[in-house]
Amino acid sequence: LAMASETSVRLGTPPDRLWIQKPGIYEDEEGRTWVTVVVRIQESMDILFLKQRFKNYGNGRDGAPSQMPFSQLPPVWQLYPGRKYRAADSSFWEIVDHGQIDSMEQLVLTYQPER
Repeated sequence: LAMASETSVRLGTPPDRLWIQKPGIYEDEEGRTWVTVVVRIQESMDILFLKQRFKNYGNGRDGAPSQMPFSQLPPVWQLYPGRKYRAADSSFWEIVDHGQIDSMEQLVLTYQPER
């Protein structure tokens, strides 16, 4: 995920809200489809959403990260001030990257545990 975000071109505002359509597939307020591509759990949880097309990214780290099933992801994500999303379960996810690689828009989120 870090390698992908370093080469991305910045875009405007990320989606205001994402609603689940089926596990791993979300739709935003403009009717655009976002596909959950990578969900990994290591020191932190990271999620990579890609708009409309599927692409697989390596994690660029040693060792295989454990994967969270898409069915365990929150059904709704709401954009909050401070470059973060609040999920339906009241958890907060920081926007690590919102950019574009080639013709593919991406949104990378990292879980922010309660402090």
